Amino acid sequence: MKIAIGNDHAGTDYKNTISNYLKSEGYEVINYGTDTEESVDYPDFVHPVADDVENKKVDFGIIICGSGNGANMTANKHQKVRSALCWTKEITALAREHNDANILSIPARFTSEPQALEMVKTFISTKFEGGRHQRRVDKIACS
Repeated sequence: MKIAIGNDHAGTDYKNTISNYLKSEGYEVINYGTDTEESVDYPDFVHPVADDVENKKVDFGIIICGSGNGANMTANKHQKVRSALCWTKEITALAREHNDANILSIPARFTSEPQALEMVKTFISTKFEGGRHQRRVDKIACS
């Protein structure tokens, strides 16, 4: 499985923790995030992740910023992206099961690193349920 990850300055430590875990589990990780805590603009690091997800170059994306909102809004501008802002593993599971989310947006300032790692584990291991949810997911895109 191939996963793209992008982050701004608020998510650098989280990105490193998540990337190290994913690599240790045999996942291929493409890093589009900043590697410093110097202030940057999150869209510069989120759009490449969303592009890869939209063009099926990766299986999933993970994006991280302070609140998770800016990154999430940016990713969801891409028509084939369903980015979910999550702060618990339970919400993360529902985002995959019911919404077929393909990007996980993590709010670094409102979750702990262990909590974020649990969300990542949940995200990549949870399957989309399909059925009645597929009908709803098919109605999300504007075009």
